[in-house]
Amino acid sequence: MSLLHLIGDEHKIISIVGMRKNSGKTVTLNQLISEAMEEGIQIGMTSIGRDGESLDLVTDTEKPRIFAEENTIVATTTGLLPLGDAGMEILKVTGFRTPLGDVIIGRVKSPGYIQLAGPQSLKDIRQVCDDMLLLGAKFVVIDGALDRKSSAAPTISDATILSTGAAISRDINRVIEETLHTVSLLSLPQVDEEDCCLLEELLEANRPAVVTRYGEVRDINLETALGAGHTLAESLDDEARYLLIPGSLVRGTLDDLTRSTRAYKDVDIVVADGTKIFIPPREYLRFQRMGVRIRVLHKIRLIGITINPYSPQGYYFEPCEFLKKMRGYIKDIPVLDLMLGGE
Repeated sequence: MSLLHLIGDEHKIISIVGMRKNSGKTVTLNQLISEAMEEGIQIGMTSIGRDGESLDLVTDTEKPRIFAEENTIVATTTGLLPLGDAGMEILKVTGFRTPLGDVIIGRVKSPGYIQLAGPQSLKDIRQVCDDMLLLGAKFVVIDGALDRKSSAAPTISDATILSTGAAISRDINRVIEETLHTVSLLSLPQVDEEDCCLLEELLEANRPAVVTRYGEVRDINLETALGAGHTLAESLDDEARYLLIPGSLVRGTLDDLTRSTRAYKDVDIVVADGTKIFIPPREYLRFQRMGVRIRVLHKIRLIGITINPYSPQGYYFEPCEFLKKMRGYIKDIPVLDLMLGGE
């Protein structure tokens, strides 16, 4: 199965998100570029962070570079443009500024390596993606960055490909456990459609709140839910239906909430999307067994998972075994090892 087959014709903005550095997302991007070139499909690409450098600036390890084919549309910065060797025709200066220079959109005139960096806000990244589609790209790919799963947020991308691999741990079972956990978070159920508009308004106001079964909104006088589980618990009663948390949901908040009240069992805790939850796999399962229910305003469409059995630290998993085990646990989403030819 090819990556293009996963994308199909319905998805226009696709994010590739790596669970860790060296999990294989750049290999996934390069494979997608190669497949598009073979089919004569013009694509666009940008990054939520910085990608394409030959040496990882944090770990000082070698990284696969990004090779851009002719006619690829690229959004990057003026500071990174000279660091690649692809010939580029500037199509638009966006007006978005970053520490790496102004964001520009160009078309590759002669193939070569490039470095990518996009705007700093999610809204601006979405605008750049829309611009690339208007300039002729059939679809646009956003390359995620370290600890920035926000590129998977539905406000930016229509679909997401998750990259995972041996870089997470030497223990193959832990890699599978953490991957399953991430898949679970990205696939959390959405709130009822009739409640979306009200909850979206509260989310935009960036305020924790309770919504009752009668549609009444009760403000919670907090700037953030972090460290405020006890206060959140005081806001719950028999009439509460939703507890909206506009920022991140962490273990400490749920620990305090569940210790302070039993009313949480009749409430749906709502976050923007699965990328806002930062709870370890086993702790998350513990909360589920306690009756904690979490739902999202925006459900992420996870269309595929790519795996990398090799770690830059020198160890690796037997590729066929790794693929077989991962597919044994994840049956409803295609799992691909691109080094095995997309098997």
